[in-house]
Amino acid sequence: MSDKLLTEIDNRGIVTVTLNRPELHNAFDDELIRELGETFDRLSQNPSIRALVLAANGESFSAGGDLNWMKRMADYSEEENRRDAAALAAMLHKLDTFPAPTIARIQGAAFGGGVGLVSCCDIAVASERASFCLSEVKIGLLPATISPYVINAVGTRQARRYFVTAERFSAERAREIGLVSEVCAENELDSTVQNLADTIAANGPRAVAMAKQLAMSMSNRVINEELQGQTSALIAAVRVSAEGQEGLGAFLEKRAPSWQIKKQ
Repeated sequence: MSDKLLTEIDNRGIVTVTLNRPELHNAFDDELIRELGETFDRLSQNPSIRALVLAANGESFSAGGDLNWMKRMADYSEEENRRDAAALAAMLHKLDTFPAPTIARIQGAAFGGGVGLVSCCDIAVASERASFCLSEVKIGLLPATISPYVINAVGTRQARRYFVTAERFSAERAREIGLVSEVCAENELDSTVQNLADTIAANGPRAVAMAKQLAMSMSNRVINEELQGQTSALIAAVRVSAEGQEGLGAFLEKRAPSWQIKKQ
């Protein structure tokens, strides 16, 4: 793996994946897309991972596509462009469906595909100096590959605005439309992300993974008898599971559950 991407896991199972192309505003090319996909694949197989923080070094979170990569794509055939776009789509899907909770740590500008990365994370925390832009139409392109994730995050109405205007908007506006979960002072960004990771790590690891999947699978479902049966069966199975029994026992006995790890 190149030095474009850094990975660090702490003793609680919190993994930080850091984009490390600060001189290029963490723009991604085919190599970084491949490395991100491989990293998400590898980490998803590690049962000790409790949460994933997606961060970036330097002034920007991510400027989206790398200029040299886009120059190469301009000379590709439509079929070659389709294969290239499919690799980006696969990487985004791996982040979106990562089994553990994901937190985007946004210290600066996120443009184009950078907004896609933010949209794929479960929680997004932005510094007050962060800004956002779905900039594709400025150069005659579309935010096509990232569109399902952005629309899931901000809704169709907001997407219809920002897809076509390509206007730059603030961290506070990003919070208002649902792209960002929290906005904080620049010097509080690390502590805010750390507190969220600590909160997640204090919960039952299997229950957390299942709860994430539950939120995704229940979205826009019709509440009928079949769905009620599925949710009833799910909670019944969890209650009698080893983790469910330990959690209930710890609560009733007023002790810490076995999975709880002390904060760093």
